[in-house]
Amino acid sequence: MAWDETTYGREYDLDVFNIVAVDDFNFGAMENKGLNIFNSRYILADPDTATDYDYDAIAAVVAHEYFHNWSGNRITCRDWFQLSLKEGFTVYRDQGFSADQGSRAVKRIEDVRGLRASQFPRIQGRSRIPSGLNPIRRSPTSTPRRSTTRAPSLIRMMAAILGPQGFRAGTDLYFDRYDGTAATCEDFVTSMEEGGKVDLTQFRLWYSQAGTPRVSANLTYETGVSPDGDRAMLRLAQQVPSTPGQPVKSPMVLPLRVRLFGADSGLPLTDERLILFDDTLETVVFDGITERPVLSINRGFSAPVVVESNRTAADLAFLSAHDDDPFARYEAMQQLMLDTLVASAQGRPDHADVIAAVANTLDNAELDLAFVAEAVLLPSESFIGDQMPIVDPEAIFRARESLRRDLGTQLEAQWRTAYARAEGQPYTYTPEGKGLRRLRTVALGYIAASGADDAADLAFAQFESADNMTDRMGALTTLVSSESGIRTTALDIFYSQYCDNALVLDKWFQAQALSSRDDTGAIVAGLAEHADFSLSNPNRARSLIGAFGANQRAFNNMDGSGYRFLADQPGCARPAQPADRGKAPAAARPLAAVRFGTRRADARGTGADRGHAGIVEGSVRAGVEKPGGVTLILPLAGRIRDQVTYRRAPKNARRIPAASVSAMPA
Repeated sequence: MAWDETTYGREYDLDVFNIVAVDDFNFGAMENKGLNIFNSRYILADPDTATDYDYDAIAAVVAHEYFHNWSGNRITCRDWFQLSLKEGFTVYRDQGFSADQGSRAVKRIEDVRGLRASQFPRIQGRSRIPSGLNPIRRSPTSTPRRSTTRAPSLIRMMAAILGPQGFRAGTDLYFDRYDGTAATCEDFVTSMEEGGKVDLTQFRLWYSQAGTPRVSANLTYETGVSPDGDRAMLRLAQQVPSTPGQPVKSPMVLPLRVRLFGADSGLPLTDERLILFDDTLETVVFDGITERPVLSINRGFSAPVVVESNRTAADLAFLSAHDDDPFARYEAMQQLMLDTLVASAQGRPDHADVIAAVANTLDNAELDLAFVAEAVLLPSESFIGDQMPIVDPEAIFRARESLRRDLGTQLEAQWRTAYARAEGQPYTYTPEGKGLRRLRTVALGYIAASGADDAADLAFAQFESADNMTDRMGALTTLVSSESGIRTTALDIFYSQYCDNALVLDKWFQAQALSSRDDTGAIVAGLAEHADFSLSNPNRARSLIGAFGANQRAFNNMDGSGYRFLADQPGCARPAQPADRGKAPAAARPLAAVRFGTRRADARGTGADRGHAGIVEGSVRAGVEKPGGVTLILPLAGRIRDQVTYRRAPKNARRIPAASVSAMPA
């Protein structure tokens, strides 16, 4: 409350903030005026049963629902097509709150990681839609999440363009002018224009054009061109890919934060500059450069775009060690890892640059430990797949595990030093305490990846001695992917201790569903028959089915077992009786995790790829033919067909009836 009063000048208008916690609730929470409904997962916690992630999520969700009092209740959205305003502005506010409570760098990394995992694949696929919709062209059932996930980035870009004072003036005007009314995205943008005294005419394209802009950034260095020093020239080009119904796009306004660093000195050569890139092509000149520059661009992820540059692996390694913007530093490391992993998945492994960069990060005593833990993590298998025209989950898994093994083996001494830093430290829920625990878990994972003989014993010792759930789950998630016999012992102990706590038992199911073992599919199928598993509870369904769908390798097994398992789940079928239909979304919501997880081949694919595509379509279609009425998996079948078998839908592709689409969970 104090944060909102200070940051946005908003006071709460009721005497009490009432909440009720519900176990069987399909969302995080709901901001009903005067009585907020929360999923119990996002309100009930103590150190023995909740991880640091749980605590952070609770703080964020409580803040989010509280902030909705102004951006959602006192000012609501005029219609469903303005949902990106209500949710986008509120998410932007809760992100700012969470960043101020802990590590701003880590929070930004987490937010961008979530955006890339959920929104980027969607707005690059066939169902791309803009953040503001024309109600004549789109059904309201198609808008949730797909148009709102990117919306906080739009607010962030406006804040960057207006500056702190201008943005505060704009939000004050918006709150004062529209209090007690139902507003639109246009109302918000107009308030920003008037309050910040800027013209956002072209910026409005973000609300009408779908797709993720792609920026090409090429930096050149010229010597001897000026008596004041050398010159660097940054040539920018942007392209907004065509999308259904929008074959030709206009250039977007892209606020790009840029800085140059000296390749020899490691020092900044320029101040940070905010470039408002609003054309197809633009050249930015930097005079007075005294040594070869290295480009740091889109610092803080100032624009939700894909950047391609002419930076080398050496440049990326340099930035991972010297960039003074934490997110840009992290981004350089991730890009270096990503390039290495994609090349490795394609049969060209070379891990030396990544290993050197990770070693340098671990040795830097000035870095926040929570940041170090995030920076040394490899990109997820699904994100690696998003960078490839044809996704081979098995090849990606092997490439990633190979790099993890080399990092673990060659840097084992440094991982053990990092691991030991948290030993003997009492539990405290502070940024420093969270950083210690996070780095300890990451270090344990790399020690296990190295194949060290004592890895399982080390993890089990941590599991038994842990005085908090974060350390306990860190050890358990390491053990569930191992081949050690201690794995089963740890799982049995955990189940015995927490079988009466539904929220903690969800973690037990989820850890096994995300395991990297070869037999994960069979384990998940067995857990689906467990006495404590139920598709009728959203949290439990997500913990097993949703988590399994996020396990790219296990779910996309070449034998089709993952798809058949999903198709066989009774929760995928929409009950024929209207009285039972309210239960279907809770059971079927985990499908959202796998809708965009399968792209194994396109029209140019090999015979094996085409065979795999056939398995996908056949398995999913089999689910459609089950008794029980119209099935919720039907739209999934169409999307998998489009993404797996074709780059774009064939002209004679069957269209899914609107009634079926409306049943698909958001």
